[in-house]
Amino acid sequence: MQKTRRRELLLLGALLLTGLILLAVVLLNRQRGAQVRVMIDGASQAVFSLDEDRTYPITTPEGTNLLEIRGGRVSITQADCPDGLCVKQGAVRYVGDSIICLPHKLVIEVTGEDDMALDAVSK
Repeated sequence: MQKTRRRELLLLGALLLTGLILLAVVLLNRQRGAQVRVMIDGASQAVFSLDEDRTYPITTPEGTNLLEIRGGRVSITQADCPDGLCVKQGAVRYVGDSIICLPHKLVIEVTGEDDMALDAVSK
């Protein structure tokens, strides 16, 4: 009984250590975004640099959102959707991060410089 408990604790410790190492690798390898792509109902509407502070109103057939780029981060600061989850999500800045407003069919995606060049070629 004692050997089984010790083995279980060792296994649990090894799994925890592995998880912490994987988390560290993911967090240390995140890449800061260079641009923001605004998509409405799957169609690209605009691309902005994260280096330029600005606010941009986004109007969709379902409603309105206010996009704000400040200090290399992008966020939705106002939305007239019922749940407001896009506003509550806060600011994002790393490649692959996104803000999604389902009621408005709006996706804000942070991309790198290379992502935009590749996307333009692939279309």
